[in-house]
Amino acid sequence: MEMGNSSALFLLFFFFIRLNIVAQSQSSSFIFQGFNGGATNLSLQGAEIIKPSGALKLTNRSRYVIGHAFYVKPIQMFDTSASPSPNASSFSTTFVFEISTPRSGRGGHGLAFLLAPSTKLPGAQPEHYLGILNSTNNGEPSNHILIVEFDTVNGFNDKAENQGNHVGIGINTMFSNRSEPASYYINGTDHKEEMTLESGEPIQAWIEYDGEQKVLNVTISPAEIGKPMRPLISFGVNLTGYIKETMYVGFSASTGEKSSSHYILGWSFSLNGVAPALNVSELPKPPKEKEPSSYNPKILALIVSLCLVTFLLLGTLVFFLIYRKWSNSETLEDWEKDCPHRFRYKDLYAATKGFKESEVIGIGGFGSVYKGVLPTTGGEVAVKKITRNSLQGMREFAAEIESLGRLRHKNLVNLHGWCKQKNDLLLVYEYIPNGSLDTLLFKPKDGSVLDWEQRFNIVKGIASGLLYLHEEWEQVVIHRDVKPSNALIDAEMNARLGDFGLARLYDHGGMPHTTNVVGTFGYIAPELTQTGKASTSSDVFAYGILLLEVATGRRPIGSGDLLLVEWVRECHQLGRILDVADPLLNSSYVVKEMELVLKLGLMCSHKTQFRPTMRQVMRYLSGEKQLRFNNDWGSIDYRQGFDEFSSRTFDEISTVCMYVYSSVCSHYDGACLLLS
Repeated sequence: MEMGNSSALFLLFFFFIRLNIVAQSQSSSFIFQGFNGGATNLSLQGAEIIKPSGALKLTNRSRYVIGHAFYVKPIQMFDTSASPSPNASSFSTTFVFEISTPRSGRGGHGLAFLLAPSTKLPGAQPEHYLGILNSTNNGEPSNHILIVEFDTVNGFNDKAENQGNHVGIGINTMFSNRSEPASYYINGTDHKEEMTLESGEPIQAWIEYDGEQKVLNVTISPAEIGKPMRPLISFGVNLTGYIKETMYVGFSASTGEKSSSHYILGWSFSLNGVAPALNVSELPKPPKEKEPSSYNPKILALIVSLCLVTFLLLGTLVFFLIYRKWSNSETLEDWEKDCPHRFRYKDLYAATKGFKESEVIGIGGFGSVYKGVLPTTGGEVAVKKITRNSLQGMREFAAEIESLGRLRHKNLVNLHGWCKQKNDLLLVYEYIPNGSLDTLLFKPKDGSVLDWEQRFNIVKGIASGLLYLHEEWEQVVIHRDVKPSNALIDAEMNARLGDFGLARLYDHGGMPHTTNVVGTFGYIAPELTQTGKASTSSDVFAYGILLLEVATGRRPIGSGDLLLVEWVRECHQLGRILDVADPLLNSSYVVKEMELVLKLGLMCSHKTQFRPTMRQVMRYLSGEKQLRFNNDWGSIDYRQGFDEFSSRTFDEISTVCMYVYSSVCSHYDGACLLLS
């Protein structure tokens, strides 16, 4: 009898364990074959389930509205059994959506699948933010949001030819880390068939994350043809550092001046497994929406007649204007098509008072910089006018548009746009009122001296900007001309790194292809004279020289060819490193911070193998990591870089001389840009 009771208790215990496992499995896997009866499992804000069809409607065709729909149960996204620390688990989801637009034109703005830490998205804005983020928190690491967007209107970093019709992946930002025009691969080929997301036809999407391979795949196709074998986007990313342990899955959509109806017709999700397949033939169909009534035929005929009369009366004038515009236009080059923010020349001419000499705020080797006030907005700008027939003028112009035009960071100069009119090449920047760090350190107008708190904040800002360029943007950006004259100081005394005329871009994990030695004497890393290949490490070298300048108030090359870095290193070896501190500070500085900046400057300007990355530099400056500077490291021949130039070609020497000339002759007059 006792044996029978024990067996019964064991079976009962096993039954409860089995129920718990099933319950956990159900909480991380679900399917909605239509949404009738599924309202209790969804958290809806601004969205609704259409009866009796069962379609989930995120937005209607009202303007500036937002719709959210989340699965109510949180998903445990981390695999806690992973060693040595938890990793983001694999997941798979598939859904069928449909975007219905007015017959009269294109709609907007699209929808997105989300992994979010909450079902509430406070402060979210419509239009290009898709009801997810806003202008304040866009790009903030604290968002912990994965966004896969299906966009129908040109957004923050869309190419003009896409017209916004694209699929993109964003982590904590609406700026897509990866995006592709909406299309799908035809099986067995490398050919992609284009799709229109707002076609009004059902489209199926598959989003799959491999937690072991650290790859996120996104695939779309017309719902009736099934899943293509090759994904549209395959994005290598480790989600562990971006998401939280508990996340919610769902959708968001929004409209703006343009509007569409956004529907989800079916949805399934699975954690650590393949999402259950949807039976597309049994999914609900969105209800037919009434189109705006068309014009009465008599009214339409009257409008057409009036338009014809108007065109006949104004025909000569229109022909003249078109001919004049055509005669003044130039053929667009490939790089111009990717840069839509083009200003009208006449607006820039008026803004700078006809490029009057009195408006010049900077002069360099490639041209001049003018302060301007745009007649259309009244906003202050800085206009760099590049001499097209200069040695590097056209190359610098295209490089700045290609790189800085797509970069957005609080410690980088913001490029508003550009203009090309015959031989005039113009770049339009935000106006930075306090001039360059070089001017404030060595040529202050009113005799004022940057205090230590301001200097320490400035070097941290420049480091933050370089970290973004080297590691945090979608590509690696090598600045190649880091120096105080290219660091501008805004009204709040924050540093803004600018002048990207020598910048080079390459993919993460790739190798740079630069072969020419360019830059400014005193900031060129010694190894460049041997390899000719710039890298993020050569930017770190130049940053190290900048640190020493800020701390000592001295130029990199002093009288008698005395090198600043050699002098600081000798004082450090003698145990008297604070003797090099800028005497204008009158010993008013934080000793630990001064020693940190000086030692970090020596470390950054040491041999390549001893230089830190910019991420390590930020950790040292923020106090997250303790700097241990080894004074017994092998010596480095800083003069090697100067001697090597004697064996370079005449063209390369001329290029470097242009930069030396620009850094010596440039002036800023308390305004915006200083060319190099």
